[in-house]
Parts: sequence; C-alpha cells; structure tokens
Amino acid sequence: MTTPVKPLTPDELADRLADVLGLSGLLYRRVLRAVERTAPAEGMPAGVRAVLDLLRRHGPMSVPQLSRGQALSRQFVQRMVNGAEAAHWVEPVPNPAHRRSPLIRLTAAGDAALTAVTRREREFLRGAGGELTGAEIAACAKVLGRMLELFDGAHDTAGPAVRADAPSPPEPDQGRGPGPGPGTVAG
Repeated sequence: MTTPVKPLTPDELADRLADVLGLSGLLYRRVLRAVERTAPAEGMPAGVRAVLDLLRRHGPMSVPQLSRGQALSRQFVQRMVNGAEAAHWVEPVPNPAHRRSPLIRLTAAGDAALTAVTRREREFLRGAGGELTGAEIAACAKVLGRMLELFDGAHDTAGPAVRADAPSPPEPDQGRGPGPGPGTVAG
C-alpha cells in the first residue's frame, strides 16, 4: 500500500525550490562552458546557439520576439543575430506585420551548424549514465517548467513571446545571477 504524498507547505516549498535554483545556477554555468568548449568547430557562442535554436523550433521571428523568448535585452539579442548573420546562419526577411523590424530566418547553413552542435551535445549527454528513469526526468522537467512559469509571471508583465515548453540552450550570463538559461542545453 502506498502512502499518499502530501504537498509541501509554502515555507518548505520555498526552501526546496531555492535548492533547485542553486543547482540550476551551477548546472547553467557548467553547461555554458561545455557548450562553448564543444562549439569551436562552428565558432558558435552560446547566445547565438540560443537564437538558432529558437528559430529552428518556432520559425522566423523578429529580434524583439527573440529577446522576449529568452528574457534578454533586445540589444544583446541583436548582437547575437548580427554574429549569426555574419556567419550566414540567419538572414533577415520582410516582416508583413512591421516594416522596420524584419523577421530573422534560419538558413540551411545555420541549420547544419546547429545540427552539428546538437549532435555533439547529445553525445556528451549520453554519458549521464543509465540510472535515471523517465519518471525522474519528467518530474524534473515539471518542476523546472513550473519555476519558469513563476518567474515569467513575476517580472514580465508583457509575458514571453514564445513559451519555451521544450528545453532550450543556455543563455549567456549577463550578471543576473544563477538561472537556467535553455537557453539553455537543451536542444
């Protein structure tokens, strides 16, 4: 017979979620370093990788949409887009909704570069070992998703442009403390 599990009290929940945030910060910084170490073949910084990943998952987006989707400044995302455009990984296309804000579209070269980086990430992640279960991964994703919802609502009254239901790559650290980036690695 299984004993029902009762929810944590608000104070217990806050303490446990603070532990999760601390671990997420450590994981974020380690993933960021690992991604940037494994990406030299493409010369792809983590911030550019995050932009390419959003474009692959959601199709063409404007820079303001990309910045909201990553909770980063428009100026920072514009620099990442500029770098991606210089590498021929993205291209601007007309935006029917806004003449002065083009949509940014992933190119075939960008898709190929992102595929190569993602393949290396997946090879690395296979080394996580076999003792984790699907239920444990699902529970982890559920907790992290709920935390994202909490923080999305707490500080962004406009809400994100895209709902990051799937893991995303890490974001570059902009001195905002620990936090899961996708981006972070997330695929």
